[in-house]
Amino acid sequence: MNLLGILVSVVFIFLIIGLSSFLTKKKILTGESSRKFIHIGVSNWWIIAMIFYDNFIYASIVPALFIIINYASYKKNIFKSMERGKGKEDLGTVYYAISLFILAIITFNFTTPYIGAMGILVMGYGDGFAALVGEKYGKMKVLFNKNKSLVGTFTMFFVSFFVAVLVSYFAGDSRIFINALIIALVSALIELISPYGTDNLTVPLSASFIYYLMTLY
Repeated sequence: MNLLGILVSVVFIFLIIGLSSFLTKKKILTGESSRKFIHIGVSNWWIIAMIFYDNFIYASIVPALFIIINYASYKKNIFKSMERGKGKEDLGTVYYAISLFILAIITFNFTTPYIGAMGILVMGYGDGFAALVGEKYGKMKVLFNKNKSLVGTFTMFFVSFFVAVLVSYFAGDSRIFINALIIALVSALIELISPYGTDNLTVPLSASFIYYLMTLY
């Protein structure tokens, strides 16, 4: 199952990237929407990982591979549909893969994959939809961060809350809504203050860590 999981994972991720490239060429997706399509889609890889992997070494292979692939794409603009440019703010795809790698090693080894699922899916869906909604409707900016919109931040909170409820439910938690509320609030705040695409690191790692602490009590 572990080796099959690697094959399924690679095919799945390249399908997401390929579909985004196709939709971008057809002008169905443009600019930020094509990147966030990949951002949201790839986060579902964690579900594949939970189905196929029972070993943290195997679970970390695909994220490790995509740290290299994403950095190469960042430098050489290989996958145009997921790149912005070459500034330090454009390393988000690399940070994304690093988060997957770190959480795969930790949660498939020491805790439960649901801990990693919380961080990755909150980041994937919450941050993804926040960017899409903020780009379209975010005329009113946050006072201390002109790169973030109020509507984007509220979207981050509400989507993160919904995702956290689902993960908590499937994990069999008893305090679903209070856990989800705390994780959503912290994730929205951290996304708001994280510069240069580092939210792809800070949001999943912090959400997973907070969720881990909650499972201890």
